[in-house]
Amino acid sequence: MNIIVLLYLQSYHIMEDSISFSLTLIISLLALLVCIFIYFFRRWLTDDTKAFNAPQAGGALPIIGHLHLFGEQQLLHRTLASMADKYGPAFTIRMGSNKVLILSSWEMAKECFTVQDRVFSSRPIVTASKILGYDCAMFGFAPYGAYWREVRKIATIELLSNHRLEKLKHLRTSEVDIAVKELYNSWSSQGCPENGVLLDMKQWFGNLCFNVLLRMVAGKRYFGASSEDDGEAQYCQKVIRDLVHLFGVPVISDAIPMLKWWDRNGVKREMKKTARKLDQLIGEWLEEHKQKRRLLDEPAAREEQDFMDVMLRILQENPIPFYDSDTIIKSTSLNMIAGADSIVVAITWALCLILNNPRVLKKAQDELDIQIGRERQAKESDIKNLPYLQAIVKESLRLYPAGQLISFLEATEDCTLSTGYHVPAGTQLMVNLWKIHRDEQAWPDPHSFKPERFLYSNKDIDVKGKNYELLPFGSGRRSCPGMSLALQMMHLTLTALLHSFEMFTPFNEPVDMTMTTGLSSIKATPLEVYLIPRINF
Repeated sequence: MNIIVLLYLQSYHIMEDSISFSLTLIISLLALLVCIFIYFFRRWLTDDTKAFNAPQAGGALPIIGHLHLFGEQQLLHRTLASMADKYGPAFTIRMGSNKVLILSSWEMAKECFTVQDRVFSSRPIVTASKILGYDCAMFGFAPYGAYWREVRKIATIELLSNHRLEKLKHLRTSEVDIAVKELYNSWSSQGCPENGVLLDMKQWFGNLCFNVLLRMVAGKRYFGASSEDDGEAQYCQKVIRDLVHLFGVPVISDAIPMLKWWDRNGVKREMKKTARKLDQLIGEWLEEHKQKRRLLDEPAAREEQDFMDVMLRILQENPIPFYDSDTIIKSTSLNMIAGADSIVVAITWALCLILNNPRVLKKAQDELDIQIGRERQAKESDIKNLPYLQAIVKESLRLYPAGQLISFLEATEDCTLSTGYHVPAGTQLMVNLWKIHRDEQAWPDPHSFKPERFLYSNKDIDVKGKNYELLPFGSGRRSCPGMSLALQMMHLTLTALLHSFEMFTPFNEPVDMTMTTGLSSIKATPLEVYLIPRINF
């Protein structure tokens, strides 16, 4: 019996020791975890342990960082500009787990697009580029590498080079002529009213630019007279605009990966729905092109009519690894067509600024009357003789570029800027064009619309990424490859419109300049304008 009691007591002590040991182990592990958390939290608060880091903006919270400072209805470029006034031209913020370097000076932007251009040449992989961009096959959002270089080269040479744009000149000139004639027909069909016909010019710009890009890329014409079914046209335009819009909608899991399961506001669901629609639409166009090539003999098949024809031939002769040919053609074609939205945004803001400045409108039309007269319609060859209109385009792009921020850039390796700031690999880069384009040191009276500034002191400044005070199309490896087409469309469309019509707003009230949030800074409301012909049609 005593032996049993002793054994019982011994086992009891063993159990007690075991429990004590377990508790000690658990407490030790918890203490270790707390120490690790404090260590990384302190590193996170100080932004890095290395010296010479760009200052981090205040107000960051654990886990979410500065996300709470950027409301859905806030204009991000304005908020960041206010922060730059407090923290300087270079500072960092935390978007969840992502460190973002914000630049607001043209000098620092120049360094990142020249000396450090290769470092900042990649894109972060985000939900939109995976779902909407064919798993990053859409080259505009693809990470830096062999695939991106090869596809961008094809797109640039075969569609967006000056040589190719000259060969396709007849497409954009014919579309502008047709669109202007349709404006005249709208006026005449209403009995030629002396007070003009009221039209939404934002919609008109959209129809025109989508027609041009659709014809260049897919051989389609969807809008206006002699176009295809109107319902199909509106569907096409809507899904492409949804594509652009959704690329600018933040997804919480891109900032906080642990919340990957959470589809806030159904954004990912909407992306998947739009991706299916786009794939079906572009897939049908691609199949039409394949059928056409099969029906034609070899010499006729090599007479490429549009970009999809070119892509079919190139990828048949020299396949590109990483993705199948159909995926590359569909994603690249959509990338090109979606570029129409940026052109629409830029032209719309240009006309808004002109209408809000009657002096500029009169001076532009006086120049058109002197150089062209009113006996014929304007041509693209006239633009070189219109310095004031060219200055209007530059000044408009300074104040209202298609995007007020250059974003979606990521450092591929550690680097150190000339200021001494250390930038770790993986840091995202955001350049605030709104702040740079309104720098009082570079642009006296920066908030005013003054095209004259590009006639005299700044006449040699262009918008193609070599003058870093003015970067509407970005700069460096990731600059917009469609800048030449965008400029040609802006110059030609504005020339034809201002030359052909007198115009004024309802009740001569100023145009509402409210812009939407998102990837592109599009006007939030329609642009309704009264038009009266000023030349003979």
